Amino acid sequence: MDTKRTLATFLSPLVLVLASCGTDGYGDSANATVVAGTPAGTVGPFAVAEHGTFDEPWAAAFEPDTGILFVTEKEGTIKFYRTMDGKLGSVSGVPEVDYGGQGGLGDIAFAPDYANTKAIYLSWAEAGEDDTRGAAVGRGTLACETDDTCEIRDLEVIWRQAPKVTGRGHYSHRIAFSPDGQYLYVSSGDRQKMDPAQDTSNTLGTIVRLNLDGTPAEGNPVAANQEIWSYGHRNVLGIGFDAEGRLWDVEHGPAGGDEFNLVRAGANYGWPVVSDGNHYDGDNIPDNATRPDLAQSALTWTPVIAPGGMTFYRGDLFADWKGTALIAGMASNALVHVAVDGETARETARYEFDNRIRAVTEASDGALWVLEDGEDGRLLRLTPAS
Repeated sequence: MDTKRTLATFLSPLVLVLASCGTDGYGDSANATVVAGTPAGTVGPFAVAEHGTFDEPWAAAFEPDTGILFVTEKEGTIKFYRTMDGKLGSVSGVPEVDYGGQGGLGDIAFAPDYANTKAIYLSWAEAGEDDTRGAAVGRGTLACETDDTCEIRDLEVIWRQAPKVTGRGHYSHRIAFSPDGQYLYVSSGDRQKMDPAQDTSNTLGTIVRLNLDGTPAEGNPVAANQEIWSYGHRNVLGIGFDAEGRLWDVEHGPAGGDEFNLVRAGANYGWPVVSDGNHYDGDNIPDNATRPDLAQSALTWTPVIAPGGMTFYRGDLFADWKGTALIAGMASNALVHVAVDGETARETARYEFDNRIRAVTEASDGALWVLEDGEDGRLLRLTPAS
């Protein structure tokens, strides 16, 4: 597929320029509003069923072995949807968040040893001194004593993005666990400050690798900062492991140049020295290929897709898709389907919806659940159309 030509036919120039920036008109905008959407029925290869709405949903995760989907809402609430009976519940014990711009409550993830520990991880934007903010990750335990209420207990911050800076953009704060369940990976955005992404004395513009308690993992490759796994990132809103146990990310470029990257230990992904996009004022940024000494993207998009979350498909319901990545597209109003071949990748299809797609996750039965972005973002279950 010729991605540039296909997107250009249905996205306006203004949307393309703004799609992957920061606050106030960015791909990760705080001001998105869901319009009359794709009706339940069929979209591309999917049969689509609606399951209610959420207010500015950001992330979703299934509680292991229960079929209950937990959804974070950016203003600072968590709700859950019981797929077995359609009941909706609420969660208490949620941290205070710094809501505004791209900031607020972010990711949610269940610990690899959840069956024994009931440990749950959250990320959020946290206020600091002198009008500064930064991402934080906390760990607590989940207790659900009724069908419609749960509580997060003993929530403790185990990691903080450093330093806290001004502004309300590019927190990233996406969470993933290594396939062996030993390590916690967190994406840490450049906070729209750019140059710190090349300075390994801080964690802006990095992916960090931690023990499950938030301490730096042994064997991390950057001597200057023992938390850092990779650096030179901009705004990573999707991370995940493929079937071979390799970490991939999807991140926002500036005006063009969204990236899908194979994340290697100690690698420098080039931001803001290089990018396959340009600055928003039109100023040129040297392309990635001009610096072969830096890590090269497996795939880039110009025009942008403005990625949200992503997942590598593992189920049997869409049997031909095993090992492929599905990426939530905001500016593209789509699920973007990517096939990986070794260290290269290609977009194989784009499944278009009427609204921005913020998150995608896979259920134990292989169905895909997606969340629309913005106010009254719908929860949709996708199964094969035939």
